[in-house]
Amino acid sequence: MAHLLLFLTVLFWSGNFIVARAIHLDIPPITLAFSRWSLALLIILPWLLPRIIRQWPLIRSHWRRLLFFGVIGVAGFNTQVYLGLQSTTASNAVLMQSLVPVLIVLFSALALGEKGHLRQWLGIALSLLGVTILISQGLLANLTSLQFNSGDLWILGAVTVWAIYSIGLRWKPKSLDGFTFFGCTVIIGVVFLLPFTLLEINHTDTNDWPQSVWLSILYMAIFPSILSYLFWNKGVELLGAAKSGLYIHLMPVIGLTLSVLLLDETLLGFHLWGTLLIFIGLYLAVLADVSKRLK
Repeated sequence: MAHLLLFLTVLFWSGNFIVARAIHLDIPPITLAFSRWSLALLIILPWLLPRIIRQWPLIRSHWRRLLFFGVIGVAGFNTQVYLGLQSTTASNAVLMQSLVPVLIVLFSALALGEKGHLRQWLGIALSLLGVTILISQGLLANLTSLQFNSGDLWILGAVTVWAIYSIGLRWKPKSLDGFTFFGCTVIIGVVFLLPFTLLEINHTDTNDWPQSVWLSILYMAIFPSILSYLFWNKGVELLGAAKSGLYIHLMPVIGLTLSVLLLDETLLGFHLWGTLLIFIGLYLAVLADVSKRLK
């Protein structure tokens, strides 16, 4: 059961990229992020509100940490993803998610003094080279002239933010239960996004959304947001964090498959080379050590 729950989690997360790319011409990106999380909040509110009332003194004492996680993890990551998908492909977006574990190792070494060995630094270098190939589309001219797809740069920013968020989770308030923590960060993310959404709407031609947009928002609110969170927690409880974390690396495979099947995107040579370097680097920097610990 745990393996099925974790696979569904990664499937739902990958679907988030595909759906967002499919409707990128119909709804502005910040409005999409706000709509997704607002609907998710409305769905969980009947269960969340009693917990907030019961644990309010604890929540108030940790408001600075919750503010950080809400702005970075809920508002920052997802909004940058949707901004990026305005001009880059879902294929590139899901491929670059493979960089997250490598960035966690890099940032942990730089900011927290967790020294890595030579193999890890080689893996980091190879992964960064792979991402460079992706965002430059394998063309040296794009590197020398600094002509990058702005969407890929937004995705790179999102990946960086998620790595920082993941490292920051070690300072998550331990006395606050997981569901309440999640709900509080969603509330903060929605409040943070509100003024930017109003500004975006005022400067964007917003026609009536087609039914596909409403269904997409409903999917995003239920599956990548609420169900993925619940499934992920249960999977980690049953298998442990180390084994569960390996499922994240299925995202590029699932995402690429869905991109080709549903969006008619084409895989090019630079996709394959970039992905190969990212995964080699990922193995050297992260998976080799994890595999040893699991034996």
